[in-house]
Parts: sequence; C-alpha cells; structure tokens
Amino acid sequence: MTDTNPPKETHAPKETNVSKEMQDLKETHDGLKWALPAPGVIPAWIADMDLSTAPEVIEALTRRAAGDLGYPTWLDQPQSGPLAEAFAERMAARHGWAADPSYVHTFSDINQALQVLLHLWTRPGDGVALHTPAYHPFLTTLDTMERPLVPIQLEPDGDAWRFEVPDLSGCRVLLLVNPQNPTGRVFTRAELEGLAEHVERHDLLVLADEIHADLTYEPHRHIPFATILPERTVTLTSATKAFNLGGIRCSVAHIGPAEVRAAVAAQPPFLFGSANLLGVEATVAAWRHGDAWLDRTRALLDRNRRLIAERLPDRFGYRVPQATYLAWLHTGRPGTAEVIEREAKVRLNDGAAFGPGGADYVRLNFATTEAMLSEILTRLS
Repeated sequence: MTDTNPPKETHAPKETNVSKEMQDLKETHDGLKWALPAPGVIPAWIADMDLSTAPEVIEALTRRAAGDLGYPTWLDQPQSGPLAEAFAERMAARHGWAADPSYVHTFSDINQALQVLLHLWTRPGDGVALHTPAYHPFLTTLDTMERPLVPIQLEPDGDAWRFEVPDLSGCRVLLLVNPQNPTGRVFTRAELEGLAEHVERHDLLVLADEIHADLTYEPHRHIPFATILPERTVTLTSATKAFNLGGIRCSVAHIGPAEVRAAVAAQPPFLFGSANLLGVEATVAAWRHGDAWLDRTRALLDRNRRLIAERLPDRFGYRVPQATYLAWLHTGRPGTAEVIEREAKVRLNDGAAFGPGGADYVRLNFATTEAMLSEILTRLS
C-alpha cells in the first residue's frame, strides 16, 4: 500500500526511483487509472488517488467480510439505516446543517441518482442549468436524456473564476456542482444566495452535487445549498472522492422537496437498486472514523496543489484550486492531452470533454505522492 506521508524532498526524483514507484503503484493499484495507460505513461487523469484509503475503512470491510454477509436489517428501510444516520451526523458536525435522515435515499453513485431524479422530475426538452466547463458524465447524461444544457460559463478572473447567470427561462433544474469540477472553485455564500434568487424566480429544482465538500482547503468553506433553500434542494454526495472509494458504489440523496420525495417513493422499491452492504459499511466507517486520515491526506493534497504553482510554467495558466485534487490547466489549443501523453508520457483528461470553455484545457489529477507529482511536473515542463 502507498504511504500517505510523502518524502520531504520536492525536487525531481532520479529516474530509477520513479520507475520503481510507478511499478509499485501499478502492482498495488490494478483499477482503471493505472491499467489503461501504456507502459511508461504516468496516469494523472481519472479521479482516483494513488493512496490507500483510511485504515478504519479497511478494518470495517475486513470485519464485515469475516462476519455476516446476509441481508442487512435496514434492507427495506434505508432511511432508518446506518448510512442515513451517519450522513446526518456528518452534515451537522462539519457544516452545521440539520439534515433529516428520513429524507435520505440511497443510490449506487451520483450519476445514477442524477439520472433517476431527472427521469422523475423533468421531461425531454426541459433545460438544465449547469456551470461549465463541467464534469463530463453529467454532460453525457443531459445529452442522452435530451435535457438541453443551459451553461453558466465560468471565466478566468485573476487567481480564481467568476460567472454571470444567463436567462434561465425554459429551465426546470439547476444542477449545482459545488465544489466545482474541474476548476476546483468553492462558491461563496453571496454567490449561492444569488443563485437562490434565480432558482426561486424560475421555480427550479436544485440538484446539488457536493461530493468534493470534504476536500475544501482553508480559508474556504463549503456551504451546503440545502442550508439556503432546503425546500428546493436535493443534495447528492458520497464518501468516494474524499476517501478514495470510487469502486464502492454507494451514495446518498437528501431529498428536501416533499413532491420529489413522493415521486421517488411512488416507484417500485428496487427499481433503481439499493445500496450494497459493503458500500454502506465503508461509507459509515469513513464518515464516522476516518477524519484523522482525511486530515493527513488533505494536507498532502494542499502541498501538492501549491507545488504545481511553484513548478509549472506560467503558460499553463494554473489557478490554485480552492477544493478537490484536480488542476485545470490552460494549454491554449485543443487536442493537447493527446500530445502530452505521446510526448511527455503523462495521461491527462482532455478539456474538450468538459463542454463549453474546455477545449483549450487539460485536467490533471494531483492526488499522488510528492515524488510522483514532481516527475509529472518535470515531464510537463
């Protein structure tokens, strides 16, 4: 397993050390991130960390695997189960939000939750407002489901990003990703309250993807949108990003609007699946017992986001993200992700997939050791 405590040095490691670390990571991380790139290419694309998850999560999974793997007591009533309670406890402790566990519905992941809610609450042709550039699976969902995208374009503004809200007539939903992927922007209370005015004016439902909330850096603060408009907000979240559990397939939707809860409850109980036992076990362990690990990991990520600013040439137009472990880099022309992978042997996400405003960018995942990140930056430079 890879140690979350990185070496002190920040200079580029010797090639032999880099090769050995790459081999070690490839042996211990056999998922999509490391399996897809060609030999010698460092993967810095899909949003998985090169770190082991919290030991408390591993202990919980090991204990459960050695015990009862039968039907859980909460199978028919997920709202009264441990996941809903752990979610409510975490929201109260970290964000001062008194979330109601009886409003919680479980899904396999946020993409599924989004698709279910759009299916139940909207129709083809209903517009969905979304800050762009945007998490590309959301764009694919809107296109496939024929829900026209109404972009709220993020524009560079000094060291951060700004936006102007367009006319939202014809919209049915605001899909709010906060903290924002891929820019790492954390929206302020004033910005969220301004969005709330538009939501009420146009009678919108808010689907708030807050999966990166636990990866917010000081002095920024994550503000759940449900604390501003609880009666219009469905909060979507999971432990998968902050605790490196992408394969666990477990998420929650806190459904504030009574009409939306009723629409979900009216469906056959297992039509959309349900949370799996090991996913719930891992998520509850992470939320209740994993914060010491999370603090250490966030400290590493904080150092890494600053290292990029120190090492990467100015031509990449890097703005230090306020949250997430994703760097949004300006290359100045489309198609550079392919060039970088071929020439520099680093696999990044092509910004064109992130929709309007993304074509001249690439996305870099810096959730790795400082030594590996240093080698990535050397290759990019």
